[in-house]
Amino acid sequence: MDSFSADLECRNLIKRFGSFTAVDDVSFAIPKGSFFSILGPSGCGKTTLLRMMAGFARPDAGDILIKGASVLDTPPNRRPVNLVFQHLALFPMMTVAENIAYGLRRRGTPRADIARAVADVLGRVGLPDAGPKQIDQLSGGQKQRIAIARAMVLDPAVLLLDEPLGALDLKLREHMKIELKQLQHEFGTTFVYITHDQSEAMMMSDRVAVMNAGRFEQVGTPEELYFRPQTAFVAGFVGDANKLRAKVIAADGTGCKLATDQGLTLAAGLPRKGVAEVGGMFDIFIRPESIAVGTAAQDSTNRLEAVIEDVLFNGAQSRILARLPGGDVIEALLPQSGEAEPLRRGVSVALGLGPGSVVSFAATGA
Repeated sequence: MDSFSADLECRNLIKRFGSFTAVDDVSFAIPKGSFFSILGPSGCGKTTLLRMMAGFARPDAGDILIKGASVLDTPPNRRPVNLVFQHLALFPMMTVAENIAYGLRRRGTPRADIARAVADVLGRVGLPDAGPKQIDQLSGGQKQRIAIARAMVLDPAVLLLDEPLGALDLKLREHMKIELKQLQHEFGTTFVYITHDQSEAMMMSDRVAVMNAGRFEQVGTPEELYFRPQTAFVAGFVGDANKLRAKVIAADGTGCKLATDQGLTLAAGLPRKGVAEVGGMFDIFIRPESIAVGTAAQDSTNRLEAVIEDVLFNGAQSRILARLPGGDVIEALLPQSGEAEPLRRGVSVALGLGPGSVVSFAATGA
């Protein structure tokens, strides 16, 4: 991507703290008007990366460009970015309108222009009458929208969001995922969203970078990350997956046969990474929804017999935990209907899956 077509570009960023490398040669570019998420576990380096983009930390190497111009020597208050924190940092002693107007007043914007800008942004976040209210009069979702409004009234080129839904209860968090995506469309501003919650990243983003140990494992659309993971870490971190370790016992140019230590044998496609040579060890990943259960398993290439250990009810996403003869326990979605015998603890059940459902990578570590 040409630098000048990107709202934000990071080139070969490195950040160390003593002997520890928090961000290790990370490069990416974000097109104008897109929703880009950086997803990873705690300690992977994503917050350090955000702090460098915002200007609160200086990289040890590399460059950061906004709209094609380096901002390495630009202080945080002069960068064309704004930041929404997890705890929002709204001023409780100010009204909603005063919170939104704060940055404009600091810029010296004329009072009449401030009033127009505040009214406009309140309308765009769906709270046109909230200006006179105190912050403690707002619901959690309304506070989120005011935090967005306060950031967007300054017309940043890029809005950085640091796990802004982390402090909300589950139901409100689910609702705000939809609202945030709609707000991003409304403003047309580039959003860079930092999160450890894969559901947030997958639901809202145009593209997602999965980060691990200071590096990007894979950058792609949510669909690419879920259906075509390029590393074992991405396969295990994005979505739910059963993970097993297996040895190649036969292979040709179209696929291979794998055997686990517990004696389970599976026909599989070619590995995503590594060469399928007999004797090679692989980590295999199987999505719960790719496993056929009960009568649906009868024509599967891989047909397994198991005993249900537990049924986990969660509406349409209810699951079973099933123990295979060798001792492995795997998770599968519970069929909604069609079984002659109810699937419950202690019942024997057939499981089935096709070779394409067995995703494998050359094993690393113990």
